[in-house]
This record gives sequence, C-alpha cells and structure tokens, in this order.
Amino acid sequence: MAHGIEGDGGKGAHGPVLSVKNLTTSFRIGDHWRPVVRNVSFDIAPRETVAIVGESGSGKSVTSLSIMQLLPKNASKIEGSIKLNGRELLTLDSESMRKVRGNDISMIFQEPMTSLNPIFTIGDQIAEALTCHTDLSRAAARAEGIRLLEKVRIPNAKGRFDEYPHQFSGGMRQRVMIAMALASKPKLLIADEPTTALDVTIQGQILDLVKILQEEEGMSVLFITHDMGVVAEVADRTIVMFRGEAVESGPTDDIFHRGQHPYTRALLSAVPRLGSMEGRQRPMRFPVIDIATGATLEPEAESGVLDIGKRPILEVRNLTTRFDIRSGLLGRKSGAVHAVENVSFDLRPGETLALVGESGCGKSTTGRSITRLVEPTSGSIALDGFDVVNLGRTDLRKMRRSVQMVFQDPFASLDPRMSVGAAVMEPYIEHGLGTKRQAREKAANLLERVGLSADMMRRYPHEFSGGQRQRIAIARSLILDPKVIVADEAVSALDVSIKAQVCNLLLDLQQSFNLAYLFISHDMAVVERVSHRVAVMYLGEIVEIGPRQAVFENPQHPYTKKLMAAVPVPDPSRRMIKRAVSTDEIKSPVRAVGFVPPIRQYNQVSEGHLVQV
Repeated sequence: MAHGIEGDGGKGAHGPVLSVKNLTTSFRIGDHWRPVVRNVSFDIAPRETVAIVGESGSGKSVTSLSIMQLLPKNASKIEGSIKLNGRELLTLDSESMRKVRGNDISMIFQEPMTSLNPIFTIGDQIAEALTCHTDLSRAAARAEGIRLLEKVRIPNAKGRFDEYPHQFSGGMRQRVMIAMALASKPKLLIADEPTTALDVTIQGQILDLVKILQEEEGMSVLFITHDMGVVAEVADRTIVMFRGEAVESGPTDDIFHRGQHPYTRALLSAVPRLGSMEGRQRPMRFPVIDIATGATLEPEAESGVLDIGKRPILEVRNLTTRFDIRSGLLGRKSGAVHAVENVSFDLRPGETLALVGESGCGKSTTGRSITRLVEPTSGSIALDGFDVVNLGRTDLRKMRRSVQMVFQDPFASLDPRMSVGAAVMEPYIEHGLGTKRQAREKAANLLERVGLSADMMRRYPHEFSGGQRQRIAIARSLILDPKVIVADEAVSALDVSIKAQVCNLLLDLQQSFNLAYLFISHDMAVVERVSHRVAVMYLGEIVEIGPRQAVFENPQHPYTKKLMAAVPVPDPSRRMIKRAVSTDEIKSPVRAVGFVPPIRQYNQVSEGHLVQV
C-alpha cells in the first residue's frame, strides 16, 4: 500500500479537527529568513492520534509551536494554512488566538517542572486554567479541579489539591499538566515529548492515561516524540520529519512494516528492542545507520571483553548512604532519606555491570558514593587497592585517577568558557601527570579515539551537538587512564541514532583499555545490549542481581518483571493493548528517626543470579 506525504486519514464524517496545509515556518537570522519547517501538510480526524516523529532538529516541536502560535512574533514567520474545525488560525488576532488556545487546543510540554509555577499550589494553577476560560466560581473551579485530578488518576486528589509542584514526582507532575490541559475540554491535545523525561513505568502509565482519556473525552491527539516504541503504542497515523520536511506519512502499521524513505528505515533499525539478545552471552554493538541514506555503516556485532578479569577491581560491601532531613527552628533531625541501603556487588576489569531502576531508586547515589562525590554513611568500598571510605584528601585525589564519571548532561559537565581541548587536558595537568605539550598530544589522540578530530580542540562546547559533547566528556574521563568508569545515564538524553554510536564507542573503548563500567540507566533495551551483569535497584536496595542473560530471560523479582513489562515495544499491533501498570508512585525512601531497616535474605536462582526474598 503506497502512502504519501499528504494526510490520507482524517476526513471522517465531519471533516478533520485540524488541517495543516503547506506549513512553512522561518526564523530571522540577521537580515535573512531561514525556513526550519518546509511545506508540511497533514490532517487529524476526530478521536484520531497522529504522531510526528523525528530526531532533535527535525522541526517537529516547531511544527506544534506554529500550530499554537507560541513562537516569538518578531523573530518568526508562519506561512501556509492551519485550520481548526474549518476556522483559519493564522489570520486570528492575539486575543482570539488566546481563546482558541485555552478552549479548543491544549498542549503538554516535555518538562513538567518548568511548566508549573513553583510558588503556586497545584490547585491554584488548575483553578486558574478553569476561571480564565469559563465563568465558574472559585468553589466550582475547586470542585472541578479535584475531579480533573481524579480523572488523571492522582491518588487522594482532594488531599493533594493544595500541595506545591515540588511535592509531586515527575510522573505525577505530568499528570497535573494533563489535568490542566483537559480543563477546557479541548478538541485537540498536542503532547510534545510528554514522556521523554519520565521513567519507563511512569511513561507506560502516562501513555495508557492519554489513550483512556482520549476514549472518554473524544478528543484528537497530536503526539510529538523521537521514540519509535511510543509511536507504535499510541499513533493511528505517523508523520516522519527530517530536516524540516515531512519525508513520509501514512498509517502507523504501514510506516513500521513498509516504510519507504531511507530515514524512516534508519530510525526503525536504530531502535533497541527488548529481547533481541536472547541466547547471546556477550554484549552486542548496535547497527549504525547513515540517517540520510538509510545505508548500514556498521552492522551489529558481538563485542565486549572475552576474558573478564578474575579479581574484582571494585568491591562494594554493605554500602549505605543516607541524607539527614532537618526541620523546625532549631534544625533538629526529623528523619533521613535512605538513598542507598546495604548494597553489595563486585566489578571486574573488562566487565559492564548495569545498575537499573527508576528515578529515586538510589542508583546515581550509589555511583556518587563509590567516587566519594557524596559521603557514604557506612559500608566498605575497595577500588584498585584503595580503601575509598577512609581515604584522606591526598589519597582521594590519587584514587580518582582510577575511577571517573560520565554524566547525563554533557553540556552541564563542560565549562562553556573553556575550549574543548583545555577541558580534556585539565585533569591531566591538575594531577601533574606531564607537561602541557604531553597533555595536548594525549587529548588530541583521545579526541580521535572517540570519533572527533584533533583540530576541534580550539572550539567551545556550544559549537558541538549533544552526541559530540558526550564524546568529549568521555575523552575527558579517559585522560587519567582510569580502570573504572561510572556512566550515569550517559546516553539517555541522546537521539536513537546518536545513542547507538555512543554505546558502540563505549564498547570499543572497553575492549581497547580493558575498562570496567558501572552503567547506570533506566533504559532496559540499551542495558540488555551493553552489559555483562545487571543489578536491579528499588528503594535503595538491590532486589535482583545476576548475569544479563539470566536476569532478562528469567526475571524473578516482581519489580524486575514490572520494569520489563513497561518498556514500549516498536510494534503497532500492540496499539490497543493496555498495560496492567499501577498508578502508584514509587514509594518514598524517607524514614523516621530510629528506623531500622529489615535484614534482607537472597535466594540463588542460578549461578550468580540472586533475588531478594
């Protein structure tokens, strides 16, 4: 079945809810207008979900902001036609457009914390959305606000109505944003990457929630994402965008199984699929696709170190890290966050141990405790001959040559005022390992090793893409010749094709330098490909640990099973399936003063595969 760029669905009995024709959006650059979205056309029918998919910079978010007319007036120009129920939006004045935005179209953004005002209660913000666009009284707005919170499945909605955004988890904040978007009973909901910043089980809940609300409210949804698994789960039709143009459009099933454009095929083949490692022992390189042509640059292949060291380079025993909570005028201790509770594991040279779990489970705190970026409360950490917990300042500096961290956001971990060469060289010079010339030579060599060129050393971080910045951060972490690298969500902020390249780079470097990785992530499909062993964390404790094959092919703990069941599968035939995902928030790790954690028992399922009873 052929499918073209024009939206073929959406005519319905009453015509489309939204009809976009030849949309071109340009931004002013100096004296010139530069088009960033070119000639995009599509329709959305009543009760239909259309997904716009593409990587960063493809123009998908600019398309949604153009529809909402939320781009700065003096720096942007929107041409073409955008009709909502037959009414042309581009000719409306600001006041008329404001009424449309409040009543007929609503939008949910990617980051709920920046979309909610931290100084107003959740209830005030929902009530404001209601009173601005309706003539409800204050009391009626409160009652309707509580009803909306219940509708988006927030437990104890009445009790939480007067709480502030910081008292809600990320997933619950996103539910509040959806409640606000639904306040005016819109005909069209635009969801711009609404699940990207969320954990996998919370993402599953939000996707299910949008499906249920769409059925109940009868609204149309424009879903913007770069995650093909999410597209398969929610979209009736899909538009693929590449460099500002819609390169392919059609029913989601067609796009997935009979995609014509090289970019569509490249996007699909770059998606890691859970279960693709069945029967394999070693980690696997991702296939690397040329996004522009769809050609395979590197096929997938087994990787990782064959002969993993016998003696651990890192031994962690009964690691506990807690953060005191103080309250009252005198700042007395009123409780503690039990971030890491009695965690033990080993890591050998050439091995990747993945720490997986959701936000707040303690995995990042575990990584930071090992490097002494936060102070452990108790336990022992032996790293390359160092007793980490008891090191003085001088020895701690020496120890940090053996272990380095790569963080999630490479832009935040690089100084914007420092050239890339200076940033990579800095640790080498600080530790007095050689002259400036030797540092420059080593930095140039490492930049080549991570797929950049030595002549980029004079450039600054803002001149690089996200994937390139992460490569720079990896080069910087390698300049001290560490034995262990703690990669804390190092690929989670990257597009799928870039993620594949950076994961392959980490595997190559592991083989070359016999590095041990503590790979911290919530992306189960990536973890399955890159790790030798997996430890699943929940509420500060390891609930299951074992060889990757054992944990993925025979998960035993209910939480491990729940994590795996929540991963979106890039298969459109599963679109109408609702997961049995609970609406519970992850329980709080805050404990009262004097709390004594229970002693945990572990069962051995198979060799090295332990599960908390």
